[in-house]
Amino acid sequence: MKNIAIKTMTSHDLAERIFVSGCDGEADGFDTQLLYFTCSSLSSDDRRLYLISDRDGHPNVYVRDLLTGKEQCLTANRHGTLKSYVYFDASPGRGLGKASVCLDSQRDVVYFIQDNDICQVGLDGHVRILNHVPEGRMTAFTHVSADGRLLCVPTTDGRILDYDPETEGYGLDRRPVYNIDGRVQQEGLNSYLGVYDTLTGHLVYEKTVPLCWITHVQFNPADPDIIMFNHEWPSFDCGIRRIWLYDRRTDQVRRVRTEGGDTEGGDTHGHHRSAGDWVCHEMWSDDGKAIVYHGGYADGPAMVGKYELETGRYWEIALPEEYKAYGHFTMDHWQNLCCDGYFMLPGDVKVERENSTDNGPDPHKKDGEYISRVVPHWEEGRLEWRPLCKHRSDWLGQDAHPHPIYSHDGRSIFFNSRSGKYVKVYKAVL
Repeated sequence: MKNIAIKTMTSHDLAERIFVSGCDGEADGFDTQLLYFTCSSLSSDDRRLYLISDRDGHPNVYVRDLLTGKEQCLTANRHGTLKSYVYFDASPGRGLGKASVCLDSQRDVVYFIQDNDICQVGLDGHVRILNHVPEGRMTAFTHVSADGRLLCVPTTDGRILDYDPETEGYGLDRRPVYNIDGRVQQEGLNSYLGVYDTLTGHLVYEKTVPLCWITHVQFNPADPDIIMFNHEWPSFDCGIRRIWLYDRRTDQVRRVRTEGGDTEGGDTHGHHRSAGDWVCHEMWSDDGKAIVYHGGYADGPAMVGKYELETGRYWEIALPEEYKAYGHFTMDHWQNLCCDGYFMLPGDVKVERENSTDNGPDPHKKDGEYISRVVPHWEEGRLEWRPLCKHRSDWLGQDAHPHPIYSHDGRSIFFNSRSGKYVKVYKAVL
C-alpha cells in the first residue's frame, strides 16, 4: 500500500505502557485523566504532569512531579462536574468544568471554570477568579495563548443544551435525543468567542458567531489575533463546516476546508474534498503556519490532512481501507503525529462493543487499540506507522478516550485508558 510503511512487528516488539498516575491502580477506586489534548498536560520541561482526578469524590485538578511522584491538588471543587459540552448530564452552573481545564505549560498556570467563575491557579495553589461566565451561556473547551496573555472561553446560548438528560437523553453520556446543530439552525442560536486578559481578568473582546455551536478554540501559536474554532457535530456539510478561523484585525471569519480537488502531494485515493466528508480534531503546527486535521471521505476511507495558511494549499492522505477504528491525531513540536486508533496489525480482530458516543457524525466506531507514532510524508502521500503499545481502553465515554499527547522532548506519549473499572494515565516510551 502506497500510503503506509511499518516494519514487521510482533506483539513482543510493542513497548509496554507505563502506569504513571492514579496511585494504586485499579484498586484505588477513582478516575484520573489528562487535560484535553488541545493543550499539553505537561510543563515545558516535562517535569510536571497536570491531571483531573475524582479521588476525593469530586473532580479536581492535580499536578504530579514525575521525578518524585509527589502529587498536589490545585483546586477545591466540592460540587461535582459542571454541565457543558461532553458532560451533558452534569450539574448546571455548579461544579468543575472538566472540559474547561487548560494549561499554560510555559508558566505552569492552569485555567478552569468553577461554577460560573473563570479561574486561574499556579503551583502555589492560590486560585484567582478572573471573570464570570455570561449568564445563560453553555461552556466548552478553553484555550490560552502561547504568550500566556489571553484566554479564550467559548460559550453558546444555553438553549443549546436545554433538556432533561433523564427523559430526553440517551446512552452513556445522556446526550440529547434531538439534533443539537439542528436546534442551532432552527432557533437561530449563537456562539461567542470571549477573550480575556489573564493579568487583569478583563474581557478584551467578544466575537459573536451566529448559527454555530463552538466547542473547540485554539489561538494561533504565533499570532494570538487569529483563533481557530469549530462548528461541533454539523448536521450538514460536515466536510466544510467544521473548521474556521477568526482574524481579530480584520474582524473576518472564514472556513478552512473547502470543496475541491486541488490537493497537493498527498494520496487521496482519488477522493476530492467535499461537503459530505467528515472532518474533526483540528490543531495548529507550532509555527502557526499550518493546520492538521483528520476525518473520512464521504463513503470512503479515513484520511489525515494539512492546510497551509499562507498558500492555501491542502495535503490529504487516505488511510488503508481496513483502518476503520476511530482515533485522534496530535502533533509533537516537529510535526510528527501520534494516534490512538486506526492502526491494525495483520490478523487483528477488532473488539466489538456498544458505545453511545459512536452515534455522532463520525463514521468510524471507537474500538481502536494502539498508540502509534505516525510520521507524515505529505509530499509523497505516505504515512509511517510505528505502533508502540496497545492502550486497551474501552472508549466508553469521553474520559476513557486515550487522547494521546507527546512529551515536549518528543520521547514519550501520555494517554488515558480504562481497561478495567477506572480511567488511569499511562505513557509509552519511544
